[in-house]
Amino acid sequence: MKHLPRVHLNGLRAVEAVGRCGSLSAAAEELGVSVGAVSQQVIKTEAQLGAAIFERTGRGIRPTTLGRQFIERLGIGFQTLDTAVAMTRHDTDSVLTISVAPVFASKWLVPRLTRYTRAHPETKLRLEAAIGLAHPDSTDIDLAIRVGEGNWPGVKVEHLLPQEVFPVCAPSIAKALETPEDVLTAPIIRDANSNIEWDVWLKPLGLDERDLAEGDTFTDAALCLDAAIAGQGVMLAWHTLAHDALRAGQLVAPFRERATTRFSYWLITSQNRPEPARVRDFKVWLRDEIAQMLAE
Repeated sequence: MKHLPRVHLNGLRAVEAVGRCGSLSAAAEELGVSVGAVSQQVIKTEAQLGAAIFERTGRGIRPTTLGRQFIERLGIGFQTLDTAVAMTRHDTDSVLTISVAPVFASKWLVPRLTRYTRAHPETKLRLEAAIGLAHPDSTDIDLAIRVGEGNWPGVKVEHLLPQEVFPVCAPSIAKALETPEDVLTAPIIRDANSNIEWDVWLKPLGLDERDLAEGDTFTDAALCLDAAIAGQGVMLAWHTLAHDALRAGQLVAPFRERATTRFSYWLITSQNRPEPARVRDFKVWLRDEIAQMLAE
């Protein structure tokens, strides 16, 4: 390790965090320090290395060609250190770390976790809400749940649930929706960040998204759901997002027609590490919960 004395460990942590998080501010938040402190650590580390790891542009900071390779190796190195430290903990085998999208976590998974903890009191859950997929071989994540086409490289992928979409709205609005055509005259709640078009549901019925009425737009599916519950319009929802609100009578699905998207829910784990019993147990529990939801 003749090269390590050239640089400070805190500086390497700052460089790795900026490269992984994509910005100085995000790295500062993760490390619990100021943006200025992170910036100074990066500058000092580049000086110690004698090489530019980042290039500064009008849009922020981004890795150089060398920097991308350097940051990738740093990530592997810090994960190795983290794993080594974890070996000293007596309760490591009892912690299950799950990465899940925030909307799925808040609207479906978290309300059901009490049943899991009652069935498996020996396991401590650590839930990481994130949109991007962190590779299980370079993080401490045991299991990730994501929506997509199932084509993530370098990981083990198991199908969990196809994604079906259908209109939902408050009971007061549903009174005016007797046929699917009536959706065209109702106020529509739109998710600006959704990759699912209304035509997925409309086209098989001979209808066109371009004929939909105006309505409110949000940048988060959970906010769209809240707006629908408040009676602001009709939204295109799916099982795990709307199920609990439908069961509670806060929303209704005025039509029987449902459309399958090209996406599904997937369970993602390492394809290189043996699967711990706690992961297998959670998978069994999760599939049981999905089956129960579909049966209701």
